[in-house]
Amino acid sequence: MSTPKPGRRTRPADRKGQLVDHAATLFLERGYPQVSVADIARAAGVTAPSVYRHFADKQSLLAAAVLAGVDDLEACTDRALSATPTPGVDRLIAAVCTLGVRRPEATSLWRWASQHLTDDQNREVVLRTREILHRWAAALSEGTDLTDREAVTLAWAVLSVAGSLSVHNIRMPAGRALDELDALVRRAIALHPAGAPPLPTMPPPGAGPPTRRDEILDAAAALFAVRGYAGVGVDDIGAAVGITGPSVYKHFSSKLSILLGIGQRSATRLEAGVMAAWATTADPAKLLALLVDSYVNVITSTPDLSVAFNNSFALSGQPTASDLVDVQRRYVARWTDLLLQIHPDLTRERAAVDVHAALSIVNDAIRMRRGTRRSEFGAQMAYLMKGVLSI
Repeated sequence: MSTPKPGRRTRPADRKGQLVDHAATLFLERGYPQVSVADIARAAGVTAPSVYRHFADKQSLLAAAVLAGVDDLEACTDRALSATPTPGVDRLIAAVCTLGVRRPEATSLWRWASQHLTDDQNREVVLRTREILHRWAAALSEGTDLTDREAVTLAWAVLSVAGSLSVHNIRMPAGRALDELDALVRRAIALHPAGAPPLPTMPPPGAGPPTRRDEILDAAAALFAVRGYAGVGVDDIGAAVGITGPSVYKHFSSKLSILLGIGQRSATRLEAGVMAAWATTADPAKLLALLVDSYVNVITSTPDLSVAFNNSFALSGQPTASDLVDVQRRYVARWTDLLLQIHPDLTRERAAVDVHAALSIVNDAIRMRRGTRRSEFGAQMAYLMKGVLSI
C-alpha cells in the first residue's frame, strides 16, 4: 500500500459530502443570495475550481444540501419508527429534536430554499417531506382521537419547533436545548387543532385610498412573496403597478429601500396590535394571548410580515435597516418578558427559545402556503402557538 508523500495533502474520502455540509451551513447562516461558491470553497479549505469538479453551480449545491436534509429526516424517521420495544412517538420526538440541535440544516434549510430551486426540485422536496410527515402523523394519532388532518397539522408543527433554533441567535448548551425542544414538542402534540377557538378579527390597517407608494409596496410584497427578493427587479415591480421601472425611483431610492419599507409597514401594524392589547388588559397571560392573535392576524392578512422575515438576509448589515432590526427585536422581547412573568421558573434564554418556536409554527406555515386558504387556518395557528407557550 502506498503512503502519501510528505507535505502532500490527501483528498478526503467524501469531498462532495463535505462541500454539501459546508454549503448548507453557510446558506442557513447567511441566506442563499449572500453566499458565493468562493465562500463555500474557503469554508471547505479548497479552491473554487475544486467545487466545480463536483457541482455545476451554486444552485446545484443548494439542491444537494436541501435533499441531504430530506435524507436525514427520512433516516431519523426510519430509525425512530422501526420495530422496537420503546414507544415509537417517544423515539420520534427524541430523534427529531436531536436532529434539530445537531444538524439544524436538516430541519431548517427547506424553509428558505424553495424560491431558488427548480419546479422539479421543489416537487421532489415537497413530496418526500410530505411522505415523512404523514408517517409522523400516523404515529402521533395512534391510540388517540386525533383526525388525520389534525395529526398532519401537528406533524408540521413538530417540524417547525424542532427547526426553530436556527431562526435566532440564542445559544444554550446542546443538552438544555434538546430538553427544551422536547418539552415544546410534547406540548404541541397534546393539542387538538380542530378544537381551536375562533380567532378575533382585527380591523384592516390604514385608512383612506392607497397612495402610489402604498401600491408599490403592495406589488413588491406580492412579488417578493412568490419569487423572493433576489428574483424580482425594479422593472417587475413597476410593471405590476402599471408604471415604468424608473418611475419607481420617484418614490424609493432602491429595491432595498422598498424591502425596508415593507418591513417598516409590517412593524407598524404589529406595534398597533401591541398598543391595542395594552389598552385592553394588564394581565400578562391575556396580554400575550392578544399579541399572538394580533401577530396571526397581521401575517395572514398581508404578505408584508412574511416577506420582511423571509428576506431579512438582504437587510443584514445595512445601516438603513438597523432601526427596523431594533424594532423587531424589541417586539420579540415583549413576548419574552410577558412569558417570564407568566412562567417565572423559566430562564430568559428558555423563554426566548419558546417564543421563537411558537412564532416558527405560523411563519413556516405561511412560507409553505400550507393550508392558508382554509377558514380555520388562523384560529389553529394561534391555538398551537398558545399551546406551545402554555398560555
